[in-house]
Amino acid sequence: MDVLLAQPRGFCAGVVRAVDVVQRALQLHGAPVYVFHEIVHNAHVVADLRTQGAVFVDDLDNVPPGAVTIFSAHGVAQAVVQHAQARALRVIDATCPLVTKVHLQARQHARQGRRVIIIGHAGHDEVEGTRGSIDTEALVVGDLQDVASLALPADAAVAYVTQTTLSVDDTRHMIAALEQRFAAIRGPQVGDICYATQNRQNAVRALARTVDLVLVVGSRNSSNACRLQEVARQCGVPAALIGHAGEIDPAWLQGVQRVGVTAGASTPEILVEGVCERLATLGGRTLQTLPGEPERVHFRLPAGLAPASVPAFAALLPPAAATHPAPKLQALAAQ
Repeated sequence: MDVLLAQPRGFCAGVVRAVDVVQRALQLHGAPVYVFHEIVHNAHVVADLRTQGAVFVDDLDNVPPGAVTIFSAHGVAQAVVQHAQARALRVIDATCPLVTKVHLQARQHARQGRRVIIIGHAGHDEVEGTRGSIDTEALVVGDLQDVASLALPADAAVAYVTQTTLSVDDTRHMIAALEQRFAAIRGPQVGDICYATQNRQNAVRALARTVDLVLVVGSRNSSNACRLQEVARQCGVPAALIGHAGEIDPAWLQGVQRVGVTAGASTPEILVEGVCERLATLGGRTLQTLPGEPERVHFRLPAGLAPASVPAFAALLPPAAATHPAPKLQALAAQ
């Protein structure tokens, strides 16, 4: 059985920044540091940071007054910001800059008197943060039926923004439906949609064309990881979403000659390495990383957080070279 790795995969720049924020805050302020919601949607990352002294809360009332508090990469509503101020919390904002950009777009549209429509999954942390970033009520559409059900006249002044964990492909049909309903609708440019989501979906499509099975490494509450599984299946290939190597069912590999592996944008590379090692024990004989879109995006840490002496999670990032596996995986391939 041959093992093929998608490229790019795993951590995006926003996730790298968010994890670095928590680790640097722990270095500067010591434990405990409180994090509002999961910093990113990956159980392994959250558990690792918890062992280092991060405390994850879903209610700011559970944070002691004045404590260091970090907002997750998904962003928060203005009401959460105001609640933190009322409790005199020392806030560090780890919101992904691309999510912040969506908030700014939504606020601009709202100030100009347009009704804001969010293309995304209702209830997702990012969508709820975007809804709460404006003073007026925003509408959320997750599929074409939601678009058709909007109780707005055709000449309504409306604008749309998108959840960043959706790709251009995910949103294209809904954008088209919105533009058909509302001739004067405003929206972001295609280039404003998250690069990482689109790149990982493109990579899994390329992977699916060459394998008999796709394994997506990621947590089940990760929107983009779940979407990678859906994309692979839409390509006609069986696909499984696994949190770690221990969830691989050997029965899946019966008759499989080539298995593909990818990972969601909040999945650390160490979990991918573990999956490849498990596959080696189950019949994996060669390992190859497919070429893919290089990603050179880096986001600065928030003000007040100087660069750490040791790059946080550096060992967990995918290898920089798009066509070569990490040294540990090279050794695996040599076996």
